Amino acid sequence: MKPVVMKFGGTSVEDAPAILGVAKIVQSRISRGLRPVVVVSALAKVTDQLLAAGKAAGRGDRNGALAISSRLRNRHCDTSALLLPDHRRSPLQTWIQQEFESLDEILRGLSAVGELTARTNDLVVSFGERISSRLVAEVFADQGMSAGHIDARTCIVTDAQHGKGTPNSALIEARCAQHLQPMVDAGQVPVMGGFIASTLEGATTTLGRGGSDYTAALVGGAMDAEAIEIWTDVNGIMTADPRVCPDALRVKTISFEEAAELAYFGAKVLHPATILPAVQKNIPVLVLNSRNPENEGTRITALATHCRSPFKSIAAKKRLTIVDLVASRMLLSHGYLHAVFEVFDNHKCAVDMVSTSEVSISLTVDSNDHLPELAAELSKLADVTYEGRKALICLVGGNIRGQNGIAAQVFHAVRHINVRMISQGASEINMSFMIDEDDVDEAVRSLHAAFFVDPDPDIFDVTARKAIESVHL
Repeated sequence: MKPVVMKFGGTSVEDAPAILGVAKIVQSRISRGLRPVVVVSALAKVTDQLLAAGKAAGRGDRNGALAISSRLRNRHCDTSALLLPDHRRSPLQTWIQQEFESLDEILRGLSAVGELTARTNDLVVSFGERISSRLVAEVFADQGMSAGHIDARTCIVTDAQHGKGTPNSALIEARCAQHLQPMVDAGQVPVMGGFIASTLEGATTTLGRGGSDYTAALVGGAMDAEAIEIWTDVNGIMTADPRVCPDALRVKTISFEEAAELAYFGAKVLHPATILPAVQKNIPVLVLNSRNPENEGTRITALATHCRSPFKSIAAKKRLTIVDLVASRMLLSHGYLHAVFEVFDNHKCAVDMVSTSEVSISLTVDSNDHLPELAAELSKLADVTYEGRKALICLVGGNIRGQNGIAAQVFHAVRHINVRMISQGASEINMSFMIDEDDVDEAVRSLHAAFFVDPDPDIFDVTARKAIESVHL
């Protein structure tokens, strides 16, 4: 039988009650005859704190770094004390103490040297998932499951690009067959940390922030899973951020392509790369709520279901910068565009949107790390200016290019907001435009009010909205 890969995010394992909830969810899958493989993130906010500890040590703040480590040590020990009886708690807490002693030794060394490298940073942040996965495995065993902990670094192999390693799919498939499949075949529930990986030589790497989703997809693809379940703290993919639009609807079903666009352009439910291994193996992905496990969530499949509504969701991506290049009589010159994009490539700076005219190019980037250096190099090719604090609004739906008048409807809805750049036609499923960051919430609310008045009940969960309306009546 094919396994079901279940990924639980930081908020799903943030404390003792949440971890017990996760155990019940996994037990429910076992009772249905499924074979779970569980991937967990670090406890909520732990990765941020480990990053802060590494930075503090890197600038020589030894006491500050060790204080953060001490608080994390106490949190994990206290959580285990609430979850486990003495015979399980004692050996686990001994191991936790040993892990934090190792972390403290690294932090002391960093503070002495006064430098934090990307490789050492990966090692520091890896402690979150390493400890949370062992803790969760012990809780599963205490709850009567046949569970076993496995260090994700034995299965997930990447190159040596620290901070955002590129997975080696062939090696991951071989390692999963070697280490995970025998456990599944024996009826065990493997529990592993997300986000962390290793090079072929054994150095610790990471998959980038949000990489636990990616781990689940890589494992699911490698094991040809029946499904990949992403458990988070919301009911699935929504038509908009419910914090901005309280009447946002759950999207019942969406295509891989649509979900990937939303993930890349600002939707926080999924890591953008999560979709790729699932697409390659045509494995359905389900986004589910660990705080409301009875909810059906969102099902992501290869092909889109017909929807009478023009859009399925609205995403917003903030903290963008527009880079404008003006070079009279150069734009159509052979090799000019290649030269421009080569500069971005050299600085490893991804471009979100591009707009051109006869003599100018406008591009958007989401990183300001090397912007002055990038602008200096681009100035050899053209006059360069850039504007920060911009945001991209992305509307995703089926066959946008084929719907007459859709652009007019969109820009009528945001006619009171200044639009800086527009992208339509490059994709059949995406229409995007740039605005000031301060206008994002107003733009999203205006668009949602215009396009989700009469949502398709086959695609959207309209029952929740009806329930709210009946209460107000």
